[in-house]
Amino acid sequence: MGRTWWVTGPLRSAGRGSGEPSGEAMELCRWVGLGEKTRVYPRNLPVADQKRIEIARALAIKPKLLLLDEVMSGLTPTETSEAIKLVRQLRERGMTIFLIEHVMKVVMDISDRVIVLHHGEKISEGPPGQVAHDRRVIEAYLGEQIENSEE
Repeated sequence: MGRTWWVTGPLRSAGRGSGEPSGEAMELCRWVGLGEKTRVYPRNLPVADQKRIEIARALAIKPKLLLLDEVMSGLTPTETSEAIKLVRQLRERGMTIFLIEHVMKVVMDISDRVIVLHHGEKISEGPPGQVAHDRRVIEAYLGEQIENSEE
C-alpha cells in the first residue's frame, strides 16, 4: 500500500552518491506533472506541486492500493480538477484508490463506492448518487440532527 504522506526514499538516488534522481524517479515526476520542476526543493514549490511529489513518492513503491488522505485540501478549483484527472489516470491504469476526502465534488466525481462516517460511525454506503441522497448524510452534513433509531 502506498500512502501519499509517508514514502520518501524511493525518489532519492538509490545509493548512487551523485544526488541525481533515477530515471524512474524522473519519469514519475513527469507523469504527475512536475517535469520542469524536478530540480526545485519541494518546500519551495506551491502546495499543488508538493502534493504531486507526494503522489510520485507513493507510486515509486509500485503499490496495488494507494491511500489518498485529503490530497485535495488547499487546492484551487483548477488544481483540484487537475488532481481529479491524475486520480482518474491512476484508476485507468488499474490502481485501487482509497480516498479520504472532504471535497465532495472530488468524492462524487471519481468514486465507485462511498462510505460516509459521522462521529466515527458508518451512516451510509453505496454508489455516490445513492449516498448523496441518503437522508442521514444530508442531515449529518447540513447540520440537522440525526434521529436516534433506538428511540
